[in-house]
Amino acid sequence: MGVQLDTRSSSVPTPARRLPAGRAISVAVVSLLAALGAGHLVAGFVGLGASPFVAVGNWVRDNSPHAVVEWAKDTFGTADKIVLFIGVAVVVLGVTAVAGLLSRTRPTPGLVFAAVLGVLGFFAVLTRPDLGLLALAAPAASMVVGLLVFRWLHGKAWPAEQDRESRRSFLRAGAGVVLGAGVLGTIGQLTGNRVDVEASRADVGRLTPASPAPRLPRGADFAADGTARFITSNRDFYRIDTALTLPRLTARDWRLRIHGLVGRTVEFTFADIRDRRLIERPVTLACVSNEVGGGLISTADWIGVPLRELLLEAGVRPGADQLFSTSSDGFTAGTPVDALLDPNRGAMLAIGMNGEPLPQEHGFPARMVVPGLYGYVSATKWVVDMELTTFADKQGYWIPRGWSAKGPIKTQSRIDSPRDGFLLARGRTTIAGVAWAPTIGIRQVEVRVDGDDGEGEWHPAELGTEVGLNTWRMWRVTLDLKRGERTIRVRATDNIGYTQTDAEAPPAPDGATGWHSVRVSVD
Repeated sequence: MGVQLDTRSSSVPTPARRLPAGRAISVAVVSLLAALGAGHLVAGFVGLGASPFVAVGNWVRDNSPHAVVEWAKDTFGTADKIVLFIGVAVVVLGVTAVAGLLSRTRPTPGLVFAAVLGVLGFFAVLTRPDLGLLALAAPAASMVVGLLVFRWLHGKAWPAEQDRESRRSFLRAGAGVVLGAGVLGTIGQLTGNRVDVEASRADVGRLTPASPAPRLPRGADFAADGTARFITSNRDFYRIDTALTLPRLTARDWRLRIHGLVGRTVEFTFADIRDRRLIERPVTLACVSNEVGGGLISTADWIGVPLRELLLEAGVRPGADQLFSTSSDGFTAGTPVDALLDPNRGAMLAIGMNGEPLPQEHGFPARMVVPGLYGYVSATKWVVDMELTTFADKQGYWIPRGWSAKGPIKTQSRIDSPRDGFLLARGRTTIAGVAWAPTIGIRQVEVRVDGDDGEGEWHPAELGTEVGLNTWRMWRVTLDLKRGERTIRVRATDNIGYTQTDAEAPPAPDGATGWHSVRVSVD
């Protein structure tokens, strides 16, 4: 009789010796959720920035290639932070699923993955300048819980071919862990949000400047013709910053320290600032990431104190050419000292915006406002520290990421009406928009209409009533438009005689250039 040999390799597990793929993945994903919930709970007590998921998101943001960061801002605009969180979540879930699949026969791969994620959490927290050593408790809790839950759930997932009661037991265990993770995370979030920013804003109450902003003159804007309103509401004011989670500070706890190359170190409380002689001034702020014709520019009435006065009290020593400001979340910016000490420019430490305390998203309790400089070098929100130093010794957050060090705002103009792609009736049409050259002012705006028959002539536009050199200026012009496809272009000339160049350049490294244009169809 012949002998039938079993030729299957003993090193290849049979289906009975391997967990089903879906069950193995669920073990890994549920363990991940447990780890994140535990980490977020602890972070609620030591700082929400220590939550492993948030810390890793911050690390990804800080270390992403410049081209990727700019692509995200251009593509997703102010939603780039949400997209970042979604992207990190997708990547982590994908890798977690792979770890689960690798753990179908034994838990070792999943345990190694949980440990690696824990180490990554430790590393991300350690890189945060706004977190202390106590913050390491959050990734520590996350790693311990992740390891324990994975090992326990992996055991509950066996045998591979479970009967009905075993399956129910596993499902109950997994659902319990998910529910528990949600509860822990919610408690952590509520605990972390125990700082009631809105209550603190309410306690500040109405801010009454000793030197209020001038009343807007008639003709300051041409909103009826389609321009932006001269003063941007707090709700509509553009927001660009690096904060994945908004800092939560109260006016009572806020402190500002000025030190470095100074005669003496000084520290101010919110009450110190509020009790000073407050001023209110309209100032236009712009983001260096603004494309030609973009909307990352707004104007508000800011309430605060001259930053020059605070610096002079500290005593700026010779050789200090940079004010290195730091936000409570670790963001830094370097501002030229000569711009801050210039009494005509009017740099401010602002505590109010459009008649009320600063909104949380715009820097409550205090922020910097420096006319004429892009925000990335001057508009530090939630500011808590100012060091007088030199550009040779320190670099702000964006400088090593490819942006220029000084950041003066470039003379620009934008067409607000008509919009690109509009269908217009033939005949007289009002074209309107806005131009800006903060600290310099706008002298002239010109509009040109080009068609298939060639370039048109430049037509001077009517300028809105000038409110101040530190703000934008509206313009409008009414022209006869002929039938056909037309391209409307605009250019501005500032008070020193500089006319915008038509050479197109991207925002990086020091602001976009070029003429804004819209294409319309005239019927």
